[in-house]
Amino acid sequence: MGTMAPHPLTVGFDLDMTLIDSRPGIKAAYRALSAETGTPIDVDLVVSRLGPPVEHELANWYPAHAVAAAADRYREIYPAYAITPSPALPGARESVAAIRARGGRTIVVTAKHTPNARLHLAHLGIEPDEVIGSLWAERKGEALREHGAQVYVGDHIGDVRGARTADALSIGVTTGPCDADELREAGADVVLPDLTQFPAWLRTYPEAA
Repeated sequence: MGTMAPHPLTVGFDLDMTLIDSRPGIKAAYRALSAETGTPIDVDLVVSRLGPPVEHELANWYPAHAVAAAADRYREIYPAYAITPSPALPGARESVAAIRARGGRTIVVTAKHTPNARLHLAHLGIEPDEVIGSLWAERKGEALREHGAQVYVGDHIGDVRGARTADALSIGVTTGPCDADELREAGADVVLPDLTQFPAWLRTYPEAA
């Protein structure tokens, strides 16, 4: 028997395009916002570059003085449009289950509004130990450090930056807008095509890391 690790294994995951394919739901929410505000939005372009907070995206479509109000309204209407159409990505449930089977903890650290992130996960039956929202890039690293995460899994170079800020192992998955080369160049330690590969990778991760 090996020596027990001083802290339980804690793995962080991004949400959009890492655990869930939120593109159908986000398209629907942006279409509704566009119709309500009379502002044209190219929803296909929007979902091709998911990752940063919604304010970053809305700044491309609304004048600066209107972005905050548009973001608030987007978050308000989001549950009605975005939760039901958005499936789990392949391997998401199995990855969370594999961590739990090792006695580990799972946290979700996302740029998405926390209540909306919780709605997605509850709808899909994915049950992390903690959900921390409204954080992006290096600020994700602060939450990862606070919760003692040794590993962070995400699809965006911003997720790699978050992992490195926390001195956590960075795992990139190519299910989002960033390809393997981009993720590696940003500093990802491991790059997987998707989460179906994560449980096998986890078996190689040392118990007392």
